Amino acid sequence: MTPLQAIRSATSVAAANLGWQDRVGSIEKGKYADFIGVSGNPAQDVTELERVKFVMKGGQIVRDSLSLKARAIEACSGRS
Repeated sequence: MTPLQAIRSATSVAAANLGWQDRVGSIEKGKYADFIGVSGNPAQDVTELERVKFVMKGGQIVRDSLSLKARAIEACSGRS
C-alpha cells in the first residue's frame, strides 16, 4: 500500500466497512471528527503520523506543541 492508501484504509474505508460512513471517516459537515496535525506530508511519508504536533478532540485542543514552542521562545526572549 502507498501511504495514502494506508491512511484511507484506516479512515474512510474502515468507516464504510463498519457502515458508519454517514458519521465518520471523512471531513464533512455534520460528521464527527477529531484532528491531528503533523509537520510533514503523511501522504508521502506515513511515519509523519508518529510525530503528532497538534490534537483536537471533540472540538477541544488537547495538544498543541507548536503553540507551546512559540510561547517558550517568547518567554526566553522576554516578549511574553
